[in-house]
Amino acid sequence: MNTDVIPVSILTGFLGSGKTTMLRHLLGQPEFARTAVIINEFGEIGLDHELIEASEDSLIELQTGCLCCKIRTDLAQTLSDLLRRRDEDRCALFDRIVIETSGLADPAPILQTLMTDTTIAGRLVLGGVVTTVDAVNGAATLEHEGISQKQVAVADRIVLTKLDLAGLAKSVLLRRLEEFNAGAPVLAANHGRIDSRLVFSSGLYDPQTKSTDVNAWLAEEAHGHARARHDADIKAYAIVRQEPIQAIALTLFLEALAEHCGDDILRLKGIVNILESPNRPAVIHGVQHVFHPPAWLDRWPSDDRRSRIVFITRRVSQGWVEVLLEAIGEEVADLPVYR
Repeated sequence: MNTDVIPVSILTGFLGSGKTTMLRHLLGQPEFARTAVIINEFGEIGLDHELIEASEDSLIELQTGCLCCKIRTDLAQTLSDLLRRRDEDRCALFDRIVIETSGLADPAPILQTLMTDTTIAGRLVLGGVVTTVDAVNGAATLEHEGISQKQVAVADRIVLTKLDLAGLAKSVLLRRLEEFNAGAPVLAANHGRIDSRLVFSSGLYDPQTKSTDVNAWLAEEAHGHARARHDADIKAYAIVRQEPIQAIALTLFLEALAEHCGDDILRLKGIVNILESPNRPAVIHGVQHVFHPPAWLDRWPSDDRRSRIVFITRRVSQGWVEVLLEAIGEEVADLPVYR
């Protein structure tokens, strides 16, 4: 049996803060070639594993030489299964694990599991915690979302994203970050690009260097006093379309969402089959009122060519969104299509 002790790093951050974009960049770096990635998605249909060029399998080898798996049961079981495959030479050798949490994940139970679970003790050690923060929406998110406050407070490194869109909001955000975590260095990512040596270089995780709040949260987890993990008004659902969507329909749909309910669109992400470009799917991302221009993939990441748009919202019903997309599609159906 291979008994190497493997460091586990946590990549966390609120919805739409750029975790997956940064992770995709890091996985392309030579020093990340022997990395296993565990993705914990919140939602009815997950997409992050496809957008990192993975498949529907629970464990697959990425083109970068890394591995990717999705949490099927609990975290400790997923980690045990991953180690068993490594020991039995049923997957490529890895010497690092990165767990990308859901944007709504409370980091405390994840940290507590990694520090205390006996099934993985001696094989894994908790490395650094990296938290991404959206420079545009970060200050408001910290004001209203308790989970975001926890994600920042536990961090060894804080990475600011979307600085090109932030303007004066950056100075306000930096003051808020210092209130929750004065000890973590604040780094910047440029469209996901960042030096991995700066991000994952904090050594082993030491909760004693964190605030008293962090230690209290971990103590609550240790004694089984876990609370509700997220606001009951927050719902996740997916809009799925078998038929391609016209480019103009998608544009109008996203504009309507941003205008009428942007404050309550906590996260939107999707892969869309565009009628005018059937072989190159569009990837869309949005957070509240900020919707980014579609990014075009060179090919479909899997055989599934349905349009799938995942929403995480507060009090925005799936039925209303379905009707909106249907109505806009019918309105533009007679317009010419340019390929």
